[in-house]
Amino acid sequence: MKIQAEVVNGRCPTCDELTMLVGLTPELYRCMNCGSDLQQHVNGKISYLPHLAKPKDAEPFVNEWKDG
Repeated sequence: MKIQAEVVNGRCPTCDELTMLVGLTPELYRCMNCGSDLQQHVNGKISYLPHLAKPKDAEPFVNEWKDG
């Protein structure tokens, strides 16, 4: 069995550093500087955004806007 990881350079939005990002899956990368998981988005340019995982038993909710 051969495992091959993709390593790219990019700016981590969590630690705001230009660093190496290691591909965990084709869409998920991990910052080698701070260890945060990032999701790759391609829309005219490649950008990395923090990946937020939803717990299995969590129900969706909406915060109400409150004035003043």
